[in-house]
Amino acid sequence: MLALTHLARETGKGAIMISDIARIENIPQRYLEAILLDLKKLGMLGSKLGKNGGYYMIRKPEEINLSQVVRHFEGPIALVPCVSEKAYQPCEFCKDEALCNIKRVFKDIRDYTYDKLQQTTLRDLIS
Repeated sequence: MLALTHLARETGKGAIMISDIARIENIPQRYLEAILLDLKKLGMLGSKLGKNGGYYMIRKPEEINLSQVVRHFEGPIALVPCVSEKAYQPCEFCKDEALCNIKRVFKDIRDYTYDKLQQTTLRDLIS
């Protein structure tokens, strides 16, 4: 998120060198290289080689919501698999999921978290 917000703030200013992002945002450069490459594969970033090379946004900050980023890097948003929409697995301990109050609470948490991440864009983070 730090790298993305950095690049979002610099939208329209050309490519930003990885070393600059790493230094300013205090992110280990090797780690950052892998993250930025993933974001490029997702179609969020572009890159330019050479002396003035680096990474830049190819999508507008208001087009990228946090749920896209979190799901890519962290996996399912749900804290437990029995309420996950993308990685559902039945609970091994539950006798009846339809009556499970624990599942109901964790589904509410997942729904709130998903909605918040879905509604929040990079533009919101840099405004």
